[in-house]
Amino acid sequence: MAKRSAPEGFLDGQLLIAMPGMADPRFARSVVYMCAHSADGAMGIIINKIAPDIQFSDLLVQLEIIPPGEESQLPRSAQTVRVHRGGPVETGRGFVLHSADFFLENASLPIADGVCLTATLEILRAIAEDRGPGRAMLALGYAGWGAGQLEQEIQANGWLNSPADRAILFDEDLDSKYERALAKIGVAAAMLSAEAGHA
Repeated sequence: MAKRSAPEGFLDGQLLIAMPGMADPRFARSVVYMCAHSADGAMGIIINKIAPDIQFSDLLVQLEIIPPGEESQLPRSAQTVRVHRGGPVETGRGFVLHSADFFLENASLPIADGVCLTATLEILRAIAEDRGPGRAMLALGYAGWGAGQLEQEIQANGWLNSPADRAILFDEDLDSKYERALAKIGVAAAMLSAEAGHA
């Protein structure tokens, strides 16, 4: 598996951090892991928002990966998987960001620094059977931008970007991800103004 590196100016494998003045409430205080970014558009997964009222075990039953009543038989690694709200696009579809120790030919997309994206039932089945990746994060939906849209939002003071950090990406402490992502670029949330042009 070859390691991809983002072309100059593109944000594959980086974190996007919503500015305090983010007008879209779906992205307020969001940290987005960028999975793909090119002149044609961008796609990422919000990594710090939980999907309310959805348990991983319920999802496995709903998708007929495990029969009802066997939720307690899941391996500990599967019992601790939390379902995240990955973004407003295709919210009924699951996307798994995971470590590169698990890879499905023609299904897993290597992104950067040992992080991959897989969106098939097979990875959910592997996690349920304790043969999945060492680190994984499941999200329903994703964040998507058309050609030039993300660049316009960044220029309009909507987002900052930061190098990705696997500790932030896979950590279960969702409440601190926003501040920790900002700290990686030497910024404290209290220093940021909600108004464009006044940092």
